[in-house]
Amino acid sequence: MFEQLQSFTESLSPALQWIAVILLGVIPFVESYLGSVIGVVAGLSPFVAIPAAILGNLVSMLVAVYAAHSLRSRVRGDRPQAELSPRRAKLKARFDRYGVAGVSLLGPLVLASQITSAATISFGASRNSVIFWQSVAIVLWGVGFGGLAALGVDLAG
Repeated sequence: MFEQLQSFTESLSPALQWIAVILLGVIPFVESYLGSVIGVVAGLSPFVAIPAAILGNLVSMLVAVYAAHSLRSRVRGDRPQAELSPRRAKLKARFDRYGVAGVSLLGPLVLASQITSAATISFGASRNSVIFWQSVAIVLWGVGFGGLAALGVDLAG
């Protein structure tokens, strides 16, 4: 899949490649970290590829957060929280242990930012806190992976 996305990006005109990288950033599990790598490897400047992938990932994360918050508000209303299943209770315990910051920063190791965002909202985390920490994580992961790709491309070239 990585090679297909890279080939697709390389096949576009330079003027459209940055739009393709923005769209790659929207895709769960590609996001800012792989989107920036694909953009750099496809020949885009890291100063274009990394921000483009980050932008796409931020937009998709914001959509997930606002949708999850809206859904949670409509479903839950003023009712008290129902008892959690054992599996969901285990997940909630991990969320309580690491908090929004930990889940956001470490989440990309396990889940897409869109899924992590929705899950933290479903546990009652503040929408603004989720947006802030997910944004920090998206930028750090995108810059980190994009920077490593840029170094690898420069070292190989």
